Amino acid sequence: MKRIPYGKQYLDNDDIQSVVDVLNSDWLTCGPTVREFEQRLCDYTGAKYAVVVSSGTAALHLAILSLGLSGKWEGITSPNTFLASANAIIYGGGKPVFADISEDTYNINHSEIDKQINSNTKVIIPVDFAGHPADMKEIYDIAKKNGLFIIRDACHSIGSSYMGQKTGGCLYSDMTIFSFHPVKHITTGEGGAILTNNKKFYDKLIRLRNHGIVRNNDAFRFKNQWPWYYEMQDLGYNYRITDIQCALGLSQLKKLDAFVKRRREIVSIYNKVFSGIDEVKIPTEKENVFSSYHLYVLLIDFVGIGINRVEFMEKLKEKGILTQVHYIPVHLQPYYRDNFGYRDGNYPVAEEYYQKAISLPLYPSMTDEDVEYVIKCLREIIC
Repeated sequence: MKRIPYGKQYLDNDDIQSVVDVLNSDWLTCGPTVREFEQRLCDYTGAKYAVVVSSGTAALHLAILSLGLSGKWEGITSPNTFLASANAIIYGGGKPVFADISEDTYNINHSEIDKQINSNTKVIIPVDFAGHPADMKEIYDIAKKNGLFIIRDACHSIGSSYMGQKTGGCLYSDMTIFSFHPVKHITTGEGGAILTNNKKFYDKLIRLRNHGIVRNNDAFRFKNQWPWYYEMQDLGYNYRITDIQCALGLSQLKKLDAFVKRRREIVSIYNKVFSGIDEVKIPTEKENVFSSYHLYVLLIDFVGIGINRVEFMEKLKEKGILTQVHYIPVHLQPYYRDNFGYRDGNYPVAEEYYQKAISLPLYPSMTDEDVEYVIKCLREIIC
């Protein structure tokens, strides 16, 4: 039986050979391929600096730590995201606060951010949900007015653009985060990156990635000429990434634009069909945005079609089509209820969205026949 997952990586012989070349080299980690991948990310996005790390979550964590926040502080993010966006605030000693989402893009609603700001607020983490950039200019204006940092969680949106600017260039953020998990646009197996134009943040991120260690004599607190000497200047982590992974990332990055093109072709086919069904709402793409479409999320009126979501997903699974729900609102997770007092009804737009959302298969290696099969099977259930 045909099996079509909601997302998957695409690897070819060039990707495999790039990894083999590193395996046959003198460096497996902390070597020249890591630095080359960082430079290529800068070239692609227009950012001055890139720091690649072991995961998107590690990237978020280090970005928070690089801000040097202390005492009682809060960070604002979206309830419609993977847990890491909010968890990173907790890792850094802060309290996660949410602002409800917009009804069109399902991104954080910039109008709701202002309502959550107080004297303890230090950072905003907007999330480019499903590949559609958040309203970064409006969020930037709010942050500057209130003296706040912006860490843009663009784990879904490498390859997208906003107001003509590539995501990752950090025009409207202090730092931008990418993820290279296998279901993302490009993969390193596991991996992530922090992009920034701020040299101070960059230098600290480099230290924090490797246990807070400094090996540059010019940066030592205690000057000496010992060839073995190094200093731990911060409490850092082992969030390093290997040359093996970065070799794969370099090869994948060459194909990113082609991957995005294919994703958008599939979305166009989906939209043309599903826009004509009353019980279905297709994704929105704003005029000033070029979405790279990490996910294709439909909102379905399950009551209207007379079937609940579990049954809907099971019927598709029986036909080999695997779907997913992105996401359970973060504030409804037991940890957030127990530790921060969040409850049902706190963020009604996100909760309403969650009741109807379903992610359909979307990945570059989907054939037109695969797409038509997904459409056929959905129409049989809905219509």
